[in-house]
Amino acid sequence: MPQPIRIMSTLAVLGLLRETLPKSETATDVEFNPTARLLARIAEGERADIAILTEAGIEALTAEGVLVPGTRRDLALSWIGLAVPAGAPHPPINTVEELCATLLATPTLAYSRAGASGIFFAELIERLGIAPEVNAKATIIPQGFTAEVVVRGDAALAIQQVSELMAVEGVEIVGKLPPEANTGAIFSAAIFAGAQPGAAEWLDWLAGAVTPEELSKHGLYPA
Repeated sequence: MPQPIRIMSTLAVLGLLRETLPKSETATDVEFNPTARLLARIAEGERADIAILTEAGIEALTAEGVLVPGTRRDLALSWIGLAVPAGAPHPPINTVEELCATLLATPTLAYSRAGASGIFFAELIERLGIAPEVNAKATIIPQGFTAEVVVRGDAALAIQQVSELMAVEGVEIVGKLPPEANTGAIFSAAIFAGAQPGAAEWLDWLAGAVTPEELSKHGLYPA
């Protein structure tokens, strides 16, 4: 009996994959973690059949021979956004000035230490000159979904990839951070060297199943 296709996937596409994978005729076994955590485990020797990571992560592992050259498929483009508890007022974040004012005015907020969005946000508030004030009232989670901190009532705002914010019930998306204070991340998939037969065919199926309509439902865009 064929073994399930094993996938190591970034959290940014969790909602998308949870809806898409049941449509596959091939069994799958998916592990979700931040890209940085997955890269660390792969560096320690862990392997699967498919990796879904940031574009940069896929390229680095391909150059090292961990992933098979020519198998990369760009699946989704993601932007960083902000969420509040369901029913709460939506603060203004349309400009960098509005974003700064909102971050300084909020009593509490949450962002992630390990994810690409959290790393970018930490650099952003340093660049904006508001890091001490923001970090003094921030809950910085090691990994996972920052929106869960908001749902628990431990933060008034959550910052993360929009797709990750949307994966948690009980919050509302205020919107994307303004373009001058945002960064797009492309999430790609590729096949591990030594993957089981059928991995390439399954990856082709996934690339076709991730339609613009499916992406939009989960706060993502075509790559």
